[in-house]
Amino acid sequence: MKTLILALLLCTGAAYAQQLKSGIFEPPRPAPEISLPASTGKPFRLTDLRGKVVVLEFGFSHCQTVCPVSLAALAEAKKLVGPAARDVKVLFISVDPERDTPESLRTYLAQFDPTFIGITGTRDQIAQLLKDYGITARKHPIDGGGDYSMSHSSYLYFIDRQGRQRAMMPFGRPAREIAHDLAILLKP
Repeated sequence: MKTLILALLLCTGAAYAQQLKSGIFEPPRPAPEISLPASTGKPFRLTDLRGKVVVLEFGFSHCQTVCPVSLAALAEAKKLVGPAARDVKVLFISVDPERDTPESLRTYLAQFDPTFIGITGTRDQIAQLLKDYGITARKHPIDGGGDYSMSHSSYLYFIDRQGRQRAMMPFGRPAREIAHDLAILLKP
């Protein structure tokens, strides 16, 4: 009897280890297309990344709290995944197109991982993308001097190799949980 119980516990633990820790899109749904200027200096299309696992984060380069924490966790997660991370692409989509240019995003993202790709566009293009992914963003004036900050929802979107949204992870999860989900999605 003890052997049977131990076997059941091991099987249950193994099955749990294979589950995504994020909120799961069931069934997976096609990720809305992204076709905008990128920090690489070239036009970007999400469909060009088929065959890769993609993580989307929405944020802005002047963010002093949430965005740097998320980007640092993503960089650490890629390190934890090891050599398979070559098949992971991280996209940082600006919610502040007035200040975030492809060049400023490249400089900002290089502080975390030089392979991270920044995406920006016109206000209307970004507004449509925010709507497509269910992200809210709002500008907040600071001290009436023309400067402002942004508040925005903060989730990581995981897109599989077939271009489908598979999971969504809220802000604050540790790098090991991000790496766990990446490892599952990287499996052939």
